[in-house]
Amino acid sequence: MSLSKLVLRSMKKNMKHYYLYFFALIFSVTLYFSFVTLQNNAEVLDTVDKSGTAKAGFAAATYMLYFIVLFFVLYANHLFMKRRSKEIGLYQLIGMTKGLIVRLLAVESILLFVGAIVLGMLAGFFSSRLFAMILLRVLEKEALVTMTFSTEALQQSIVVFAILLVIVLVQMAWMIYRVSLLSLFSASKQADERVKRFNPLQMVIGFLGLVFIAYGYYASTKLFDINSQGNLTLNMIIILATTIGGTFLVFRFSVAFIMNSIRLKRNGHLTARDVLALTPIMHRMKANAKSLTLITVLTGVSLGVTTLAYISYYSSESSAYSRVPGDYVLLEDKGQEFLKKLEDNNIAFDKSDFRLQSVSASFTQLLSESQQNKDNPLFGLEGIIYTIPLSDYQQIVPEAAVSDNDVILTNYGGYMAEMFPLEKDRDVVVTTEGSEEATKEETLHVKDVRHESIISGTVTSGPGGPIFVVPDALFEKLATHSSTSEWHKQTSIKIKNKSDLAQAEKLYIQLDEENYSDDIHSYEEERKGNIESLGITIFTAAFLGLAFLMTTGSILYFKQMSEAEEERGSYTILRKIGFAEKDIMKGIYMKQAFNFGVPLIIGLLHSYFAVKSGWFLFGSELTAPLWIAMSCYIALYAIFAVLSVGYYKKVIRESL
Repeated sequence: MSLSKLVLRSMKKNMKHYYLYFFALIFSVTLYFSFVTLQNNAEVLDTVDKSGTAKAGFAAATYMLYFIVLFFVLYANHLFMKRRSKEIGLYQLIGMTKGLIVRLLAVESILLFVGAIVLGMLAGFFSSRLFAMILLRVLEKEALVTMTFSTEALQQSIVVFAILLVIVLVQMAWMIYRVSLLSLFSASKQADERVKRFNPLQMVIGFLGLVFIAYGYYASTKLFDINSQGNLTLNMIIILATTIGGTFLVFRFSVAFIMNSIRLKRNGHLTARDVLALTPIMHRMKANAKSLTLITVLTGVSLGVTTLAYISYYSSESSAYSRVPGDYVLLEDKGQEFLKKLEDNNIAFDKSDFRLQSVSASFTQLLSESQQNKDNPLFGLEGIIYTIPLSDYQQIVPEAAVSDNDVILTNYGGYMAEMFPLEKDRDVVVTTEGSEEATKEETLHVKDVRHESIISGTVTSGPGGPIFVVPDALFEKLATHSSTSEWHKQTSIKIKNKSDLAQAEKLYIQLDEENYSDDIHSYEEERKGNIESLGITIFTAAFLGLAFLMTTGSILYFKQMSEAEEERGSYTILRKIGFAEKDIMKGIYMKQAFNFGVPLIIGLLHSYFAVKSGWFLFGSELTAPLWIAMSCYIALYAIFAVLSVGYYKKVIRESL
């Protein structure tokens, strides 16, 4: 029989195995080709090029995506080869050499790759327009995206998957040449481990895994704590090592120990649910520990990166408002042309004027006792803090009240407030310098610390800079002794009718074209600038997060399909001795709850503590972005779990 006929017969016989591997290839090609097509779409690049990070972001994401695809395909190929181990052993028994078997499987793999690349590119071509529309939606851009076939994307994808094919062939040949004939017939059962009893050392190691994870979580909460900061890189490596190592030990020892303890308490009286859930999990955990650890870590990393990117995007509005606290902000008495244009166009607005006066102060005086150390960047720092009179502040907070030398510290927010919190009920000595270099000192008592944004980031040299609200008499006194303030007045404009905002923004843009808008700061312009700079980041992070999620979920699903086929004989026995399908499915539900639920829960915990450690460096909103991202991951994992349960149900029905 010729090699070609043997290949066709082999592919026909293994069709039930091929569709799993074929799907993995098509999915990988679709993801990669759609993203590369998007990267080479001139219309998309022209639209998002203003962000300045489009090409760099796409390039970095492409490398990450290829790593995901490589990992996914190699793992799927490994499972596929494992399921065909008996067939390969039979080939050797009838006299075929390993070299001939490698050539046979190589031809099959090439045919599969060619078919998957063609179908995947077609699917990627059509889905790329959808991804382009999503990207423009995220960036709040309006542009017509046409479906154009990119020859650059085609060439790049062919080269990439040709390299991947070579790697797969090397993996396949290595797997065939390194194993013995006997091991091929038992390859599908190598995951099983006979567990009789656990010695005290294994119990201690399993407990250490939980301790390592707990320590990693605790250390992550102190990662950016100024009092515990040393070598940041070393601390991050320690956190990663303890968390990942602890996860492996938990899967390798703790889970099997718990399952075995439950089994021993039953004194041999095991139900069908125990046999189908506890026992398989316990016996397979030795081989599954590495893969479950990898899946858990990938879930945590991808969810963490996606959440941090979404926090940045979700916080674009609050970040813009911290720089421009109003629809428009005018500094000094400039920008009066804009106010006149608003009045001429009958656009009603509220105007709040804030008088400004600078003083010099040491930030050390505002730090708590625990924060006052040399590692704190604010320790010993002398800086400018602006003051505003109470009467101006009462325009936005009517109930505010201070007297004598009491002050309210406000406008302090962002990552500075999270990393370097300032305390109330502290005395602060401030100084003013007059025109004759005469220095005047005043001792202020901080009555309260608030975080609402009221003064432009231009005044405070960045968003979230502290402002003192002082009594009017004290403000006049400070102004008398100082003539060094860079800023003296801010006017905040809020459009009364939000439907007029679009027209007001058009007037602002017209002034920009006339070179008058340098004196005016627009909240909408700042917000759109944030979105343009962060849109590519959130899109690529979400795309890669989806790829990671689909990869980990698919791998778990593939593993369950493989285990279901291996356990088909057990289901046949249970059905023959009288167990109904619903009795068997109870154990399957428990097993799938563990296989999908435990990696997901631990991955969610990993991502939560990773995000919680430094989320404030990315934005001002945590709760909503975190819950939205986690909900998406839980929903998609649930879909894979439902599909897995459905496959088990099919196998059980066919087992009798």
